[in-house]
Amino acid sequence: MHDDHPIEEHDLGLQHDLATMTARIVERRRMLAWLATGGTAALVAACGGGGGGSSSGGSSSSSSSSSSSSSSSSSSSSSSSSSSSSTSVSSCIADPTETNGPYPSDGSNSVNGVVSNILAASGVVRSDIRSSFGSSTHTAPGVQLTLTITLVNTNNSCAALSGYAIYIWHCTRDGNYSLYSSGITGENYLRGVQVTDANGQVTFTTIYPGAYSGRWPHIHFEVYPSLATATGYANRVLVSQFAMPSAVSDTVYAGATGYSASVTNKAAITIASDNVFGDNTSAQIAAQTPTITGSISAGYTGTVVVGLAV
Repeated sequence: MHDDHPIEEHDLGLQHDLATMTARIVERRRMLAWLATGGTAALVAACGGGGGGSSSGGSSSSSSSSSSSSSSSSSSSSSSSSSSSSTSVSSCIADPTETNGPYPSDGSNSVNGVVSNILAASGVVRSDIRSSFGSSTHTAPGVQLTLTITLVNTNNSCAALSGYAIYIWHCTRDGNYSLYSSGITGENYLRGVQVTDANGQVTFTTIYPGAYSGRWPHIHFEVYPSLATATGYANRVLVSQFAMPSAVSDTVYAGATGYSASVTNKAAITIASDNVFGDNTSAQIAAQTPTITGSISAGYTGTVVVGLAV
C-alpha cells in the first residue's frame, strides 16, 4: 500500500533501530571517557570557553548533565548517587500496577478487528513524540511538555536502572487517542519508546494531555527489561500511569488554546473518585505525580521517579 513511500532510516525495522542505538551508546561512552581524561578543557578552549550554555533546554541538559557526572566515578552502582542532585534519588517506592486502558497499542487489543501494536513499528523509538511517523507526519497541537522519567530499583537503595525501555502514550488536548479515536486512527503521535541511560533516565518531548470525561488527566507508561523485549505487552515488567498535577492542569486548561473541554471534564472528577487512582495511597499518588514547572507560552518541564522492585 505504501510502495511509493521512500525508504527512510525509520523504515528499516527493529533490528536496524537496535543497531543504531547501540552504536550511539558506544560513541557516547567514548566521548564521556575522553571528557573525563582532560578533553573538557580542550573543548572549552576550542569553543572560546565560558558561558552557561549547558544549562539551557529541558531534555538535552537533563541527559547531558547526568551522564557526564556518572563517568567520573568508579562503579555503575554508584552512578546515580554520584550525579547531581537533580538526578540522584534518595528515597523511592514501587509504582503500583494500573490498567493499560483501552488504547495502549501494545498488542493487547484490536482496532476494527486488527491487533494494534505500535511497539512493532520501526520509528517508535524516539524522544519527541509530538508528530506521527511513517506514512503520516501530522503533529499533535498543544502546550509543550518535556518530561524526564527516572527509573530506579526499590530493592537496591533506589539505584538507577539503565538499559530498560519505557513506552509512554497519552491523549491529545481534545482527549482523544491516536490509532483508536475517530478521525485520528491514521495517526500515531503521542506514543514513543526510549531506553534509560546510565542514570536510569529518559526524556520525552510531548504536549500536555487533556482531560476527558470520567478520568483524571494522566499519562500511561509501560516498562520493559530491554529494547529488544519491548515488542509487546507480554514482556512488560510494569504498567502504570502518571497523575498530572492539579494546579498546572487547571492553568493549562483555562489558558491554552484547544483545552476548553478539559476544564469541565477535570472539574467533574477528583483523584479520590478516579477509577484508576482512587484506591491508591497518598504516598503512591505522590510518587505518580510529576513535578512540573513552566508556563503556557514557554512550555513546561517535568520530572518523575518510577520505582521498580527488581
